Amino acid sequence: MKEKLQKLNIEFDEQNIILFENFIKFFLDYNEKVNLISNNDSKVLFEKHIFDSLAFNLFYEKYKQQEKVKLLDLGTGGGFPALPIALLYKNINVSAVDSIKKKIHFIELAAENFKLQNIKPLCYRIEDLPSNFKSRFDIVTSRAMAELRMILEYSIPYLKVGGYFVAYKSLKAEEELENSKNAMKILNVELIDKIEYTLPIEIENRRVLLVFKKTKQTSPVYPRKNGVIKKQPL
Repeated sequence: MKEKLQKLNIEFDEQNIILFENFIKFFLDYNEKVNLISNNDSKVLFEKHIFDSLAFNLFYEKYKQQEKVKLLDLGTGGGFPALPIALLYKNINVSAVDSIKKKIHFIELAAENFKLQNIKPLCYRIEDLPSNFKSRFDIVTSRAMAELRMILEYSIPYLKVGGYFVAYKSLKAEEELENSKNAMKILNVELIDKIEYTLPIEIENRRVLLVFKKTKQTSPVYPRKNGVIKKQPL
């Protein structure tokens, strides 16, 4: 674990190694009772989900601007990247959003078990989040949720002007980027970086963080309702 994370410029001390080993055991024990990820994925939980989540560090060490950070993780599923980020970065307050109750319940249990004061699990559809969430967050993340132009509409309204949206994608994202030009223009956001990295697995291991920055306020009509976003993407 320690050697693999050095590829992400993360230096784990013994305390963090124990913390994440305990988290892996906690997750796998729970996953046997309540299916959060597939059996195949559970065999590579660290490599495919935790390591991938912590690739956030490649962005964070480059663009970190302040000590206290508000982060919104959309479509968090079983807590990725929300839980690994909350475990490693005590200065980041994470709001983890998913519409599936069993997944949010697991994050609640994990937060209680690991005494995480910096994560808030929220069971919502993204477009139904409270209106005061808009323009509230320094960073928004999303991993494996939807096509990029749709993710942008879900995400950008909740960013502060000057804030960053980090989309976890495969290297096949170029076509999605091309299709997202109109959405980027409408939502007042620009692509500022592509950070490539490799997962420590053999298959489908090449990944990229697409980093966007919000340049101006987004119209309050966004995000539209889920059905509209899917049928008529920007």
